[in-house]
Amino acid sequence: MKLGFVGLGQMGFGMAANLIKAGHELSVYNRTAEKAAKLVALGARLSPTPADAARGAEAVVTMVADDKALEAVVFGPSGFLSTLPHGAVHVSASTISVAIAEKLTEAHHSASQYFVAAPVFGRPDAAAAAKLYVAAAGAPEALARVQPIFAAIGQRTFLLSDQPSAANLVKLSSNFLIASVIESLGEAVALVAKGGIEPEAYIELLTSTLFGAPVYKTYGGLIAEQKFSPPGFAAILGQKDVRLVLEAAETLNVPLPLASLLRDRFLALLAQPGGAALDWSAISTLARRDSGQ
Repeated sequence: MKLGFVGLGQMGFGMAANLIKAGHELSVYNRTAEKAAKLVALGARLSPTPADAARGAEAVVTMVADDKALEAVVFGPSGFLSTLPHGAVHVSASTISVAIAEKLTEAHHSASQYFVAAPVFGRPDAAAAAKLYVAAAGAPEALARVQPIFAAIGQRTFLLSDQPSAANLVKLSSNFLIASVIESLGEAVALVAKGGIEPEAYIELLTSTLFGAPVYKTYGGLIAEQKFSPPGFAAILGQKDVRLVLEAAETLNVPLPLASLLRDRFLALLAQPGGAALDWSAISTLARRDSGQ
């Protein structure tokens, strides 16, 4: 396929590289052009603007940090809404709000284009290895056309709905669950550590018995080793996702008491010097701090 790709951060770079390796023709755009050098060496074309990256493409994939960044590359002065061909598909792999997904669905429909929400599950190592999980939603004909994209970046795709925003709601709720695991692990580790038990041994017991899921193994290891830099997923993005899940919950009149706690945990971490540059699993350090360790 002839594709545009916008956003070459830790996740986007690996995804774009795997699309090239799968034989797709890629035009890439990133605010920091230097990040595209290795992709150009693999055969990608560097585009000066998002609009140029999407020109003539069958689909354009976006992997940017937040709603504001996504609106800029779609609707901004050099955005691609006006250059993406009629009938082409915008695949948003970012974790964004339900509200912006609904706005994009309407805007692309008005422009005779398709919008597919396809947020991904996995950290940068999974993106590099083409082992992401894709949660996709959109018009069935659009989903069928972009299946080769999903096959190139991930190990399994879940088709959720013909309404794109459904995928974003699922992704936000899932990130809320991950943050909840991080917080509870942090509290449990603080407890046993103050009782004289080595965190590494405790995490080994947990993940070898009742808590063998990848989320416990990945974040349990980071918490036990206190390995929060460089971040695989920055704390400031974790705070953003908790804020967005609370916004979605308020719209639907669904109380999320634990999400409110997590919001405050992330704000406390971000208030510390250097906190925004740490992995989001660093909220686990707050329980040990509160316990006097």
